[in-house]
Amino acid sequence: MEITELTDVERRVWEAYPKGRTVDLRETPDDGPEGAPEAGAAWGPERTVRAEILRALLLGDHTRADGEVPLLRLMGARISGRLDLRYAEIAAPIHLWACLFEEIPDLYGAQLRQLNLGRSVLPGLHAIALRVDGSLRLTRCRVRGPVRLGGARITGAVFLDRAHVGEAGATYSEPVLALNRVTVDDDFQADGGFTAHGQVRMDGAVITGNITFDDAVLSDPGGTALDASNLSGGTDFHAMRLTARGRVNLRGARIPGQLNLAYARLSHPDGDALRASSLTVGELWLREAATIEGRVNLRRSHLDLLHIASGTWPDEVRLDGLTYTTLDPHEPAARRLEALERDTDGFVPSAYEQLTAAYRRIGDDAAARTVQLAKQRRHRATLAWYARAWGHLQDVTVGYGFRPTRAAVWLLSLLLVGAVTFALREPVALKPDEAPEFSPVFYTLDLLLPIIEFGQEKAYAARGVYQWFGYGLVVTGWTLATTIAAGITRSITRQ
Repeated sequence: MEITELTDVERRVWEAYPKGRTVDLRETPDDGPEGAPEAGAAWGPERTVRAEILRALLLGDHTRADGEVPLLRLMGARISGRLDLRYAEIAAPIHLWACLFEEIPDLYGAQLRQLNLGRSVLPGLHAIALRVDGSLRLTRCRVRGPVRLGGARITGAVFLDRAHVGEAGATYSEPVLALNRVTVDDDFQADGGFTAHGQVRMDGAVITGNITFDDAVLSDPGGTALDASNLSGGTDFHAMRLTARGRVNLRGARIPGQLNLAYARLSHPDGDALRASSLTVGELWLREAATIEGRVNLRRSHLDLLHIASGTWPDEVRLDGLTYTTLDPHEPAARRLEALERDTDGFVPSAYEQLTAAYRRIGDDAAARTVQLAKQRRHRATLAWYARAWGHLQDVTVGYGFRPTRAAVWLLSLLLVGAVTFALREPVALKPDEAPEFSPVFYTLDLLLPIIEFGQEKAYAARGVYQWFGYGLVVTGWTLATTIAAGITRSITRQ
């Protein structure tokens, strides 16, 4: 392309490129409302650069003096036409800051040194299989349509902080931000008020550094706001104060450090608000998060620490196969049991065992026994009628072995009643000359305790209704002894 075919502003860009100089077309660094890229459609020729000129500049062979490094750094321009860099190999960094793109840039399969589109306004971005040997910066960008970065490889960091992708009320047939199977060798940053109106898709992404969505707003009501299934993170996933309207899907994700959803607001009333089945993470934090609107699915997930208050759990959960080492904050067992009773899979024994183990690790044996008792009661509802009857008896008498003091109370009560009864109506001696002195207390103990004998029952016999009362004590004693033995056996087996 001949330089004579260029406009004045294009000539400035052409001459600045091989020297690595900046061409700033903004009136002021902040460029108020009229000069902001959102108003770029009104900019005239003095701020307009044709996309074909940029393409020719980047793909051409430019002579430069020793020590000069080519760099395309253009600020505050309107880029007319389509910037077509498909399959291009460009060694010079590209900085197009606060620019307005009239058409969607096409970077399919391109290999770039660095790409900075910060503060720019674009109708979309087509960059599937993009390779960037450095950082990709979309800070404060306004992208009205989909950003396609599937399969991209970024050796540096990715910056989407304070960016806006998609438009409220618009309907998209694809994710507004497609990062599926992307590889990032550094941090991924989408915080500071990052907003997406539509699905953010990160399934199969591999990110070596931190992943940050602090203060982000992801909105896809009725759909999937964030699809990060099978995501592989290198360190932490921070999403503090995240607002997600739509499903957050973390199925099969692997994060060695924290998955921090503290103070988050998750809402998907018609399905899974948080789908994190088969998740493997060091710590899952939901500290002071709002009550989740929608179901939480943590089936088969593995956590070292689960930090969630009982009030954060929604009305429906799925916890079958969930394992964790520590549960915070410490709360009474009765409050923790509420979540287990909301499991849509019904009675899930493993959930009770996990909660029991968490209490035992911190030395709260009373809470652990409460959880185990609740487990037996929940299990009882699944049994046949005769098994339920036996379960009720064990519950009332010894609390399935978790309330051993009940046995002592029953024994003392029956002993008192029996002793008073037989003191008022002494049984008849079978052999008056050989019978020992009658003792109502030891006579009652002989009837109640099936193993120990004090010689009273064989020497004396009650008559009439008192005889039937004695039979009742015998049956009660045997039943009580059996349930106590069953409870003790269960307790020893657990230990």
